[in-house]
Amino acid sequence: MRKLAFLFSLLASPALATGLQIEVEGEANGTVTIDLFEDVAPGHVEQITALAEAGAYDGIVFHRVIEGFMAQTGDVQFGKLEGGDMRMAGTGSSDRPDLKAEFSEVPFERGVVGMARSRNPDSANSQFFIMFAPAHHLNGQYTVVGEVTDGMDVVDAIKRGKGPNGAVVGKPDAMARVTVTE
Repeated sequence: MRKLAFLFSLLASPALATGLQIEVEGEANGTVTIDLFEDVAPGHVEQITALAEAGAYDGIVFHRVIEGFMAQTGDVQFGKLEGGDMRMAGTGSSDRPDLKAEFSEVPFERGVVGMARSRNPDSANSQFFIMFAPAHHLNGQYTVVGEVTDGMDVVDAIKRGKGPNGAVVGKPDAMARVTVTE
């Protein structure tokens, strides 16, 4: 009976929530807070938090920003603001393995964070995007990893890209520092 009561108390207690705090610098300046959904996409959340804890996201640009759609970042291979190759930004990944898709029923709404990938659903690695607006055509096609809980005004101010692919021309905004929160 005690074991059962203990089990119910564990289930009733709040789970530790993992998140990210992103300090954005450039045209947009401020802090974006993201709640990560470890119950929805545990493998992707583990990858993102490991990269953040290693400092891999610090200084990484928002290389693809499409008005009314999303802002993409996280290319730790080519996306460094200082010393990166902006011509290649968006084509790189990390030294960690690609991830198997973790599709869910969570819809792509404003503020939702999803993992970027190639045409292969199991190719997400380090890049992610934050939605400016709902995009339900992405539902079940990309892995949802979290949502912005504070600082959406900062996301809205990120420097926009040009053309159909949203490539940012000139000096893009960057994630100056990314920290993991509990």
